Amino acid sequence: MLYAICFMNIMSGHSHWAGIKQRKGVNDAKRANVFTKYGRLITIAAKEGGGKPEMNFKLQMAIDRARFENMPKDTIERAIKKGTGELKDGVEIEEIVYEGYGPGNVAMLIKTATDNRNRTGSEIRSILTKAGGKPASEGGVKFMFKLVGNIAVAVGDKDPYEVEMAAIEAGAEDTLYEDDIVIVYTKIEDLQKVKENLDKAGLSVEGAELVYAPIQKTQLDPESKIDYEKLLEKLDENDDVQEIYDNP
Repeated sequence: MLYAICFMNIMSGHSHWAGIKQRKGVNDAKRANVFTKYGRLITIAAKEGGGKPEMNFKLQMAIDRARFENMPKDTIERAIKKGTGELKDGVEIEEIVYEGYGPGNVAMLIKTATDNRNRTGSEIRSILTKAGGKPASEGGVKFMFKLVGNIAVAVGDKDPYEVEMAAIEAGAEDTLYEDDIVIVYTKIEDLQKVKENLDKAGLSVEGAELVYAPIQKTQLDPESKIDYEKLLEKLDENDDVQEIYDNP
């Protein structure tokens, strides 16, 4: 996932939204984990920009993602109230991005939402180390990524080419068609505008957010790929881990 001059190279890897789609069939225990993750995203967004989605685009994006996972309305509302301070439980959630390398020297940014940064930092370092990876100091990996807008549009019974053309007309920088989803990439400052244009065009937007796109891709040998997939599973099991950005 490369940006600017090399932006077209972004499109060769796995898509963030395709990964989210695969969670639809998870078991109850896994779904509780997913609800915890998205509830924290909502709480952080509400804390930063207020509890009204129409006035807080980050909150609206978080709510959209939670709804995509079928999170109950009352759970969403409770997460908002935690962020605005209307519901006090004595827990402060903060967002922290950890940097590191996985098996095969994969560059990783691990975004977390935690109520205890010492616990979360220790757990992330332990998971990385046990999997054959290693933590990195702040800034040691992030320079290898570019922050971009990412919107998922369900194709449905439409022609994927027409959806991609509509996305370009809506202001997208580029697109990728994968697994019946058109992934739309935008500049950071254009994310909200492009999403609104896609909504107006009658397209089925499944979610929108800012993501870290790798500036350079790396190739994994078969053995390292297996080890890396095991690492991803371990990280995904951690309630504090929200997103994982990498460069394979």
